[in-house]
Amino acid sequence: MKAIIIDDEKRARRILKTLIEEECPEIVTVFDAENLLEGVAIIKAEQPDVVFLDIEMPNHSGLQILEFFKNDTINFQIIFTTAYGHYAIDAFKLSAVDYLLKPIDIDELKTAINKASDSLEENFIKEKLLNLERNFQQLALNKIALEVPKGIRFVSHEDILFFEADGVYTKVFLQNGKTELICKTLKHFTEQLSNKPLFYKPHRSYLINLKYMTEITKKDGLQVIMSNNKSIPIARDRKDEFMDIINRVF
Repeated sequence: MKAIIIDDEKRARRILKTLIEEECPEIVTVFDAENLLEGVAIIKAEQPDVVFLDIEMPNHSGLQILEFFKNDTINFQIIFTTAYGHYAIDAFKLSAVDYLLKPIDIDELKTAINKASDSLEENFIKEKLLNLERNFQQLALNKIALEVPKGIRFVSHEDILFFEADGVYTKVFLQNGKTELICKTLKHFTEQLSNKPLFYKPHRSYLINLKYMTEITKKDGLQVIMSNNKSIPIARDRKDEFMDIINRVF
């Protein structure tokens, strides 16, 4: 069998390739690519039997692979490699799509390859990928993905108190008292939650969950006190809009 590893992390590609070469003799050739476009080109040229595919990559998510094979027969099996948490694992299981959690366990790798080998004659991969995409979309309806050092953490909107800008980073304050420092700007989260009425940006440095306000005070200008006692300023040019929203929502 032939395989390809598509992952933007060079170290992850190297580790998985070494594991396959040392532990999985049924795979005789291993290609690799650092992004989806490069990977798709290799797939079409080399016709691998198994594709190890990371989900979170720059420019194109691994979930978008189906877009490049709309008019083609998919005659390879996909094994997603992911650092996603248990919420996403449910999506994989519901879709009957195989996956490996990083760091990859050798026994799980062997099992996944055996399953892929047994399934090479199946033609259900497109249907499975469509189901997976739908399940991830459903997952995203009320959760937000936070890229933390150990991977990606899915957090319910209900568990977020507020976001605070910190240069090119954003601090995410959670209901459980924890704070996550995320390598994305506040603008990213503001745009992502723009259609969620309970999230409001009262100041250029903050995006708050209105549900967790406990008090509005005029001390040192208009401020809102959050449930963790954090005082957040209301910008002068947003004072009227803010009060209108408060009157409508509450």
